[in-house]
Amino acid sequence: MSLKIRLSRGGAKKRPFYRVVVADARSPRDGRFIEKLGTFDPLAPKDSEIRLVLDVEKAKEWLGKGAQPTDRVARLLDGVGAIKREPRNNPEKAQPKKKAQERAAAAAAAAEKAAAASE
Repeated sequence: MSLKIRLSRGGAKKRPFYRVVVADARSPRDGRFIEKLGTFDPLAPKDSEIRLVLDVEKAKEWLGKGAQPTDRVARLLDGVGAIKREPRNNPEKAQPKKKAQERAAAAAAAAEKAAAASE
């Protein structure tokens, strides 16, 4: 049985509130879970102590048992010092796509041609 430490959504429409839970990877997002580790309120101010309420000892215990945190939970656990997460860096993601590169090349060629004609 593969275990995940993940967020389970609660709250009203457009007012999210999450529970940090340990669940079987096959169970639905808001479905059955094994243990609740804490809560996460993304609408609370970032420096508020109620934004993330987490039992760090339980989280470390589950990580020791082989539970895999999701990306968002890994960020939260890194913030409280439970695990060390490597920051992701994909510089190619910021590059324009093929069509935009073609348009930029065409615009540069047109600007070059206009500059040569004005001389």
